[in-house]
Amino acid sequence: MVPGDLLPHLRRAHDEIDRHYARPLDLAGLAAVAGVSRHHFLRCFAEVYGRTPVATLTRRRIERAQDLLRATNLTVTEVCHLVGYSSLGSFSSRFRQLVGVGPAAYQRRWADGAPRIPGCFVLMHGLSDTAIPEKPADRRRR
Repeated sequence: MVPGDLLPHLRRAHDEIDRHYARPLDLAGLAAVAGVSRHHFLRCFAEVYGRTPVATLTRRRIERAQDLLRATNLTVTEVCHLVGYSSLGSFSSRFRQLVGVGPAAYQRRWADGAPRIPGCFVLMHGLSDTAIPEKPADRRRR
């Protein structure tokens, strides 16, 4: 049984996965976000969310990849890197395992002739979670 006072800390780590899935996240870093030891974090996280932090991270990355493959004209390789994978083979394998088809086949299945968001817009305008954010405008008068 997970103590109730630990739940907000586990939620903070879960939110870290949701927000920063494209970054390299590891168990030690996520446990630090939750403020507990790695072993205690792993055990409690799995009990509360029904899967390990790594499985949660993987699922989040693949869900975001599905969104990008359906809505944009980005290549599979570009999507692979945008969602945090450095290896196209690992990405494709994990995608196939979770979705049932490879990323290229998934993208073709959704290619219904509807206009797609150009990849350059995704990267330039922050539609990708990993796009470089613009600096806030300087509001001082000169």
